[in-house]
Amino acid sequence: MSEVIIYVDQSTVRDGKLDELKAAMTELVEFVNANEPDILSYNVYFSEDGNQMAVVHAHADSASLAYHMQVAGPEFPPIGEFIELEAIDVYGRPSEELVHVFEEKVSTLGHGRVSIHDRHDGIDRISSD
Repeated sequence: MSEVIIYVDQSTVRDGKLDELKAAMTELVEFVNANEPDILSYNVYFSEDGNQMAVVHAHADSASLAYHMQVAGPEFPPIGEFIELEAIDVYGRPSEELVHVFEEKVSTLGHGRVSIHDRHDGIDRISSD
């Protein structure tokens, strides 16, 4: 069985850009929904004050995350005018190639860091069925 991978990115919302960002993220969610049938979950969260955004998605394996970055990746750069990407945290072990893709995303959309968190122990009840 493959290891579930959880991806979380956190961004600061640029001043005065919240409404435009929310509209852009709704379009991105619709794009992901239409083009990535194997993604387990894809969710966008905003802080109460609207100054922070987190994007959280779950994948059955590294291949699913790689597919997401390939298909949705071209949709990311226009969002850069609304955010400053601060961090990408990945829980589970993506391929080394994917780590480089994350590093490129951080440099394109912000100045943040990429952190990979290896699984120590646990259970998964997430099913792609």
